[in-house]
Parts: sequence; C-alpha cells; structure tokens
Amino acid sequence: MFKRSKVTDASATGQDPDADLNREVGIKKKSRVPGVMITQYIEELPEGKTHPDFTRKPIALTIQEGKFAYFKAIVTGDPQPTVTWSRNNGDVSDTARYQTKYDPNTNDHTFEMPNVMPDQADTYKCFAKNEFGQAVVTVVLNVIEVGFNKNAAQKPAAEAINGNFKNVLKRKSKVLSKSEQPERKDGEIDPRFWELLLSAKKKDYEAVCAEFGITDFRWMLKKLNEIKKEREEEQAEFVKSLSNLKPMQFSSESSASFEIDMDLIDPSSSVFIYKDGVMIPYTKDMGEQMKHTLKQVGRKFIFSMKDLLPDDAGLYQLDVEGVNMFSTDFKIPMVDFLVKIQEVKAVERQDAVFECVLSNPFSKTLWFGKNLPLEQGDKYDILVSDDKLIHTLVVKDCMIVDKGIYSVCAGIKSCNAWLVVEADKDAQKGKKSVRKTTKAGGSGMDLKKLAEEQQTKLVKEREEIKEQIKAVAVAPPPPTAPEPEPEPEAPKDPEPEIVKEPDPPVVEEVKPGHSVKTSPAPAGESGSEPVITCKLSDVYVLRGNPADLTVKIDIDCDSSWFKDGEQLNSSSEVKITKAGTSHNLSIRSCSEDDSGVYRFETGSVSTQGKVTVGVVPEFDPDDLHKFSKPVIVRVGQNAAFKMPLTPQEGLVVSWFKDGAELNDGGGVKIVREPNHSRLLLRDCLRTDAGEIKIQLKNPFGAVEATSRLIVLDKPGPPEGPVEVVESTSTMIEIQWNPPKDDGCSPVTNYVIERQQERQSHWMKLGDVLADKTSFRDRNVAHGKIYNYRIYAENPQGVSDSLETADSIMAGILILSGPPGAPTLVSATKTCITLTWTPPEDDRGVPIIGYQLEKRKKDTNKWIALNALNEPIEDVNYAVKDVTEGAEYEFRVAAINESGAGDPSPPSEMVCAKNPNMRPCFKDPEDFIVVRAGNSVRVNICYEAEPPPQITWLRNDEPISPWISVINTEGMSQLVIPSSKRSDSAIYTIHAKNSVGEASFDIEVRVTDEPKSPGPVELEQTVQDKVMISWAPSPDQELDDRLYYMVSQHDSNTRVWRNIADRLFTNTYTASKIYPGREYHFRVYAKNDVGLSDPSESPTWGANSNRVPISSYGVVSSEISFERPPSILVPLKVHTPPKGYQLYMTCAVRGCPRPTVAWYLNDVCINSDKNYYITNSCGVCSIYILRVRSIDSGDYRVVALNSLGQAECSTKLIVRE
Repeated sequence: MFKRSKVTDASATGQDPDADLNREVGIKKKSRVPGVMITQYIEELPEGKTHPDFTRKPIALTIQEGKFAYFKAIVTGDPQPTVTWSRNNGDVSDTARYQTKYDPNTNDHTFEMPNVMPDQADTYKCFAKNEFGQAVVTVVLNVIEVGFNKNAAQKPAAEAINGNFKNVLKRKSKVLSKSEQPERKDGEIDPRFWELLLSAKKKDYEAVCAEFGITDFRWMLKKLNEIKKEREEEQAEFVKSLSNLKPMQFSSESSASFEIDMDLIDPSSSVFIYKDGVMIPYTKDMGEQMKHTLKQVGRKFIFSMKDLLPDDAGLYQLDVEGVNMFSTDFKIPMVDFLVKIQEVKAVERQDAVFECVLSNPFSKTLWFGKNLPLEQGDKYDILVSDDKLIHTLVVKDCMIVDKGIYSVCAGIKSCNAWLVVEADKDAQKGKKSVRKTTKAGGSGMDLKKLAEEQQTKLVKEREEIKEQIKAVAVAPPPPTAPEPEPEPEAPKDPEPEIVKEPDPPVVEEVKPGHSVKTSPAPAGESGSEPVITCKLSDVYVLRGNPADLTVKIDIDCDSSWFKDGEQLNSSSEVKITKAGTSHNLSIRSCSEDDSGVYRFETGSVSTQGKVTVGVVPEFDPDDLHKFSKPVIVRVGQNAAFKMPLTPQEGLVVSWFKDGAELNDGGGVKIVREPNHSRLLLRDCLRTDAGEIKIQLKNPFGAVEATSRLIVLDKPGPPEGPVEVVESTSTMIEIQWNPPKDDGCSPVTNYVIERQQERQSHWMKLGDVLADKTSFRDRNVAHGKIYNYRIYAENPQGVSDSLETADSIMAGILILSGPPGAPTLVSATKTCITLTWTPPEDDRGVPIIGYQLEKRKKDTNKWIALNALNEPIEDVNYAVKDVTEGAEYEFRVAAINESGAGDPSPPSEMVCAKNPNMRPCFKDPEDFIVVRAGNSVRVNICYEAEPPPQITWLRNDEPISPWISVINTEGMSQLVIPSSKRSDSAIYTIHAKNSVGEASFDIEVRVTDEPKSPGPVELEQTVQDKVMISWAPSPDQELDDRLYYMVSQHDSNTRVWRNIADRLFTNTYTASKIYPGREYHFRVYAKNDVGLSDPSESPTWGANSNRVPISSYGVVSSEISFERPPSILVPLKVHTPPKGYQLYMTCAVRGCPRPTVAWYLNDVCINSDKNYYITNSCGVCSIYILRVRSIDSGDYRVVALNSLGQAECSTKLIVRE
C-alpha cells in the first residue's frame, strides 16, 4: 500500500534474537526536541498521518535512595503511538518496582519507581512507535546511597588501591546534619559562619559577624584568608572558574532561587545540593513537579525551590564531587497581612492604588500584575512607609489593558485582588480622554493609625521578651526550705488576654450557670483580705439564651457587679444573687445590649470577664437553594462556586471537597470578599468531581451548605479482556465488559473496528447499543487472522480503544505443503538467480506467494530474504544480498492466507562468483580525435573471468615509457599526458586469461586546426559556370581526413552561403553565375578539430573573364522551354529530438514536369504510410508526425524527366 524503504538492518547475526529476521529500517528524521532519534518507515506519509515524536522528553534525575523517582514524557503522532520503557542493564517487568501510567487528559506517559534503590541507577530508554515510525530518547537515573553498607564500604577502599580516588571523595564541608553534628564546646564558632563568609561579598562581612556574635574582625579576616586559600585549592580540582554568586532570594509568591556561574572541568561531575548538611533530591527540568530544581544553562547553574514553607529556611550549599562551591542562608520572615489589598474599580486615565498592612516590618515586597513582576518606573510607583508596615502600589494612568489580577508577596504570604478598568463615558468619541487627577482604590481604612497600633504592640512585645530574659538571668536558685507565704496584695484589675489569631471554640449553646473555671487561688487566713478562688472568664452566649456569671471567694463578704464600668442592680432581666461564698449574676434572655465587660468587686480584689452575645451564621434560603444545585463542567474547564455572606466579626469561611479542606494554591483559588466567598477550580479533571461544601464558623456555632461538582468526560475504555465466544470459517463473535468510568454521562453505544493481519488499515464494522456488549462479525474469510478494537461512546466523546490481546483466526490454520528444492539458474559475484516448483499439495488453500531463506556455509541460522507481508509472487528470484566468494544454500516456503507452510529441502551449495569467460570488450570506440597539446585518455571496458592480463601496443609495437596504463577491475585506461601530432597511431589493447584472449584496435588522431588553403583562381569554361581552383593547404599531406569548403557571395543577395562542402579535391565548378553581378568566393580547409581561415578569390565581375560561347553554326529559329530537372532549393540537415514532428522541403523545376522520388538510406519511401509526401508546383515536402530512432539516416530526392534527372540529399539525426 505504501512505498517502504527496504534497507537490511546492519546488526550482526544473533545480536538481537527477538528482532524480525528482516527488519525495516527507514529514513532518519530530526526532531525539534534535542536528543530524540526518529526513524520513519516509509518514504511518503499519507495525508494527515505523522510519525511519533516527543514534545516533552524525560529529564535526567539525581535522587536519594528510598525516594520516589519517576520520568515523564509527552508524545505525539497519528495514529496514537504505543509507549514502552526499558533499561540498558536489566528489565523493567517487575511491577512492584516499575510502574507505567498514562493520563489521557494530559497525554502524560509516566514511568514510576517507588522506593528507588541503588541497583536501579541506569540509562533508561523510552520508545514511541506506530505503523509509520519510531522515536527513541534516553535518560539517566542517578541514585545516591544513604546509610552504611559493609559491602559498599569495602568497594571504595578497593577503588582507592587501584588509584581511582575520584569515586571515594567524601564531603569536606563541616556543616553536617543535626544527627551527625557533634556538640559544640563553649566558645566554639558555628561552622556555618565560615561557609557563609566564603560565599559572601565583603560588604556583607559585618552583618554575618553580627549574626554570629563575632567582634574580633582582625582575627576573623586572617582566619578567613587561610580557609579561603585551602578551599580554592580544593575547588581547582573540579572547576575552572567560579563567579556571579547570587544568594537565595524570593522570585515569586511561592518560590525562591539562587544562581552561580561555574565552569566545570569535567561536565559529567556530580553536583549535589544540601540543606543544613542534609542532601536533598532535585530534578533538572523546570516543569517537573518536584520541589527542588537545578537547571544548567551554559555555565550558569540555577537552583530553584517552589511551594515554600517555613521549614524551607536554612543553610543551602552546592557541592561538586564532595567539595563545597557556594553557601547561602535562606531566611523566611514570619510576616502576615493585617490588611490585604482590595479590589479596585478605576476609570480610564485614573490612577489605581493597592494598599496592604503587614504584621511585622518588611523592607521589600514583590508586586505582580497578571503574573508578571512589577518594578518602580513610569507606569508603577511602589511605596513603603517609614515603619515598613504599609506597602502601596500605584498603577498610573490606567488603561483597559491594565485590568486583571494584581498580587503582593511578602515572604511566603501573598494576597491578590482585581483591578477593573472602566471606559471613560465623558470622553469624546474618537479622541483620547484627559488624564484624571483623582485616585481610585485604597483600603478604605486609616492605615497609619493601624500601623501605629501594630508598631506599639511590637515594641511592647519586644520589651516583654527583654524583661523575661533579664528575669531568667537574675532569678535566684529555688529555696531549699519552705518559707511563710506573704500576705496577698490587692491585685489590680486584670485585663482580658489578647490572642493574635484565636481559635474560638464552637459553642452551640451556652447554658446558665456555666463559665470557664480557673484553678483556685490559695485560701487566705482568717481575718485577712478575701481571695477569689473562682474567677470570671470570657463567655460567648447565643442571643435569646440565659447566661450565668459565678464568682467564688474564700470568705463570706459583700460584693458589687459592674458592666462596662457602670454598677448593676437586680432587675427583671438581670438577677444578682449570693449563696454563702458563691456570688452569681444571671441574665434571663441575652440580647446584643448585654454584650460587654462584666467586673466583680469585693473589698480590694476584683475579677472581670467579657460577655459576647451573637448568633450562629446562617445562609439566605434563596442563596442556599441556588448553591445546592450541582455545577456541571467538561474536563479542562473551570468550575466556580459562589456563596453570598452576611458580614460578621470573627467569621471563618472554609471550603471542603469530599470532607477534605481545600487550601488556596495550585488549581484551587479561594477568594474571600466582605459580602461573599468564591471557590474556583481550574482545569477540572474527572478526579475533581465530588461533594463541595462551604462552612461558616464563628464562636457561636457553624453552618454548612453542600453542592456537587460533576465533571463530564468521555468514557473510559471498555473493560477487557476481549473474549472470543465463537470462531468459525464464516463468523467470529466477540464479547467485552462495560467501562468502569462512564464519564458521568451514560454510554450510548459501542463502536467496533477490525484490522486484518499484515494490513495497516482499520475498518469500521458498525456499532451496537450500550445494553449489548457482544458483536458478531460475519464478513470473514476462512484462515485469515483479525484484530478487533472496541470504543465506548457517550455524548461527550469516544473513549480510548480496548484491543484484542491476541489475533483471532477465522476457522482453523491450514498451511501449504513444501515446494520443490530451489535450483540454480545463474550465479555471479553480486547476484544468484534461483527457481523452484510449486508445492504438490496446497491443501485446498490458494497460494499467494513464497518466502525465500538463505543460510551461509558453516552457520546454522536461516535468514529470510523477504517478509511474510511481501511474498514473492513468481517461482524464481534473484538474490542480490550476497558476499563475493561466499557459499550459500537456499530453501523456500509457500505462503497462503494462514501463513508460511513447511520449508522445502535445501538447495545445493552455491558460490557467489562470476562464471569463467573469455575476455570481451564492451562498446569500445575505434576512433578518437584529440587536439594537439591535450591529454589522450582511451578507456576500454571489458568482461572476463578470471581477470585477464592487459597489454597495449602502438602500431603493433610496445608503447613508449611516457605513456601510462591504468588497470582497474573491468576497465583499462591508456593515458598520454601531453599529446603531439606524432602520437597519432593505431593503438591495440590485448586481453588474455586462461579461457581465451581478445584484442581491439583504436585509431588515435592527434591534430590541430588546419592552415588556410593557397591562392584561389577563377575560370569560366561554359556559360553560367565558373571553375574555382586553389592551392592545397600545407596540412593536406599530414592529415588524410582534411577536406575543403567553398562559400559564395554575390552583389545581389550580399550574403555569404556555402555552395560546397567535404571536397577532397582542389577544384570546384560553381553554377548559376548570372551576368551583371559581382561574385566573391572563399575556400576553407576543415578537419576533425575545426575550420581554417579562409582564402579569398579575386572578384568575378559582370563583363570580366567571360569566355565567348560559340553557337557552332546553329541558328535558332524557334524558342524551346523544355529543360532537364534541376534543384532550386536543396534539402537542409535536421536534428530533431525523439518524438517531435519534422517537416523537410526542397524546390525542383523541369520541363516536362519531373517525377519526384524520396529515398531513405537508398530505399524508396514513397509508399510508406509513416511519411506524408507532397509535390505542389515544384515544392516537394515530406512530413513525419513523430520522429523515431529508425527515421535517422540519409534522405535523397531524385527528380526525373525525359531530358535527364537531378537530385539532392541531406542527413537526419534523431536526438535521444
């Protein structure tokens, strides 16, 4: 069907036992992805079909032992390629160690190795193959061993003995992991100090010393120079240069990176990354999903880390073969947003302002607009307050193109908001509006006041920490004997403790008489001040429920209750009671007015607590009904959920999917606005379908609303395996199972396709309804083998196919009997021709061809010369894949629809060599003309077996020493470097072998352009004729092939024309010399090389040199018009290409009218139907519609009447 390239695989015999005996190796193609090797099987691809290729190849990976390693690849091709994996030193069939996965939604092919081990370090290959070609890519996996292994410990020692010290290098850095780090003695400097100084700039020395408490700078610099000198010597073994050391910095809201320019001596050197002395795995592909990435671009190495967490802070080091090259300390500031940026709506040409307030001072935040970093400039103003708590972004002169999402990043915290730019309605149509002086946006809060409060709070916290440190430093040791307790002092009014971000308990209902208890204070002695044993605490109460506040003291005394500083008395709503030492305040039905700070006083002691009255969050019924409706999307689309909210203090909004809480990041986007909350799931997959729940929670309780996400997709492939229910010579029935995943849309039908073996085309047989999972194929032929594949279809599309694991034969296998043994027809050194007889018993199945095999002498392997799908249709075959001098035997098998039958008996041994033959020459030239001074090369091709002995002769004598002879296989060449006229001779080649001999003569003519003829004389002998004579050319005696040509010029036509050619005499008679005209003649000498200069004749005038004509006494009394035939216009030479039309004419006169006959090579062609011949008024014509090679030759026209005859001739040469 397609034109295939038949190039035999160059693998040695037995090199690949699983490969086909005659492998099809096609055309090598170049991929856009470097490192991918593509082989195309056919020369021309069908329209719309492509060979496999990689759009993303797997990336080399260095990983620690026991980690999860995987390679990922994306391939393209039509039809869909089949992807397989292999390794150089081992197999990948163990499913416990190697797992191959495919994601049809993203087209990702993944090769996973959970709990990778050192013996899995190898070079892996990924193959993508379809019927039109194959793509291959290799990838290396390096596994770093951890822990101690006795056998592994002995191996480096053996390598060290053999001098291989590179493999036994150990890490020389003193920064070790916490488990390996020895305890530091008092006054010992942290080794991280020196590592940071070695990679830091000089301007940063002071900051590093201050961090580690180093004050002796002179000693530090001296010690640093010593360490730096040692480190540079170690680094020189592996790198040529080291520069541009950039410390780790935040590069986006969730990633950080550092850079280093490093020129490695050995590009294959191993590069390791450590964090706090512990090696971390990384990948070399920026698109991989691993946390750490090390990318190399030329000499630049870029280490990046994404999805940052607080634990990612630490000392990062880059080592090459155990030697540290660079160290950087990465710190993640503990900062959060007190006020996040808000959505801004601006009009064109107006400035937009985004503001945020941080919990701690931060020098520089990162601003992003539409996922691109923003810098200070003409378009953007980035402002920071003096206390570094307020950060502002001003987008100047807003345009429609500026709308989008803007975000700010402070450490690992970030927030974002929309910028909405509306068109200026006041602007004149077609004109640019004037820039506005107002600004849009801002937080709408007094940020300065909030920042001042936060700054005061931070200063207070720092002072408290300092006091605690001092108290610990000066605290006396604990007493050894008990001391009498001091009398309690009257405590001040305690203030409620403020927690930064409290996790308030979920309170469904606060019952009367319940409050949070505290540990009882020690009871006072009799007669002393009262001591509170049960204090007040903060209480949250649902609106409408009662609340009880209880205080207990150690003695019976009077007390007072206050709310927000005002004293309370019993009333219908508030009841104050006392029962011994227990004092109680009861609120019958709480409302918002009852919220406040309640204080209990007795004597000089007091306690207070805050009562907060509120309600459990609730949803609007209409919003709840709308939210409960499921959201239906297709795979790859975004799903959005929105729930309006009532603004409340302390309200916490959480989103859940199937009971698991969702967090902002990756494909999940959670937006919390004052009056609503939105959940956006990007690029949904089938796995994203499930229950979506929103929870509103405050100190008084929680409420939930549930919806459902339905992700529609095409169904999964039908479940296999495909079972054969029945197979006969006329019918095949197959059965399968429905797909496990219907894509949330019921399967409507199944599509069945069939492929006959040894054919590439898949034919659609039909489809069946979803309730039927079987199909009966009645259009089959007995003995033929088929493959089937089944697709499931729903309204969303067609699934991937389920294909039969094994081919299915219609009926039983019937193979043909053996043909006759091959017999030899002919043999040469390049080709052996064989023939055989058909099998006597074809067993009732027609034979479609034969498969021929060969076996070389002294070997046991039979090699097929043609594939089963390319049978030999005839009973003879020319084997060209032979080696000269080698001996072979052959056998043949008949092929029918069921396959190849029994092989025939082997043939006799045949040797690939030419048969013995006497020498013979192939198409030699017997005459060669060479210009004097040029080299002469005579090439003679011959055939002979065995090779003959070649001899050259010149005029039957041995050739001169300066004439060289070059003999090669099948050809002999005679070379005369610079020829002379004397080299003209008859050269004879003589070839002789054991079978016979042969010779051939070649005439070599060495000549030059001839010299001009001698003087020209004119003489008129009869009327209208002039005899032209000339002296011979000096070269006439030297060149027997020299001849002459005569040209004529008359005063009437004034054109030179040739009147005679190929004259071997020195005279010529010119006719038709009319009186009253002047004539001039030129005579040229010509030979095989060229034309000489002309010799000019004297002028022949009208009345000069005329000879009087005598009438011999005859007086004419009558005028007669009779005359013999004459040629007025002769034939011309024609050289038309083969297949073209030809038209030749000449003019004849005579009286009476002559008869005209045409001759080709002296054979009359007047009656030949291939020529159209006419004679009209003396113009004789011949027309040939399409010129053939046999039309070449000499054409002659003969005109004949009673008074005589005339003729003219020409030559026709047909070009191929």
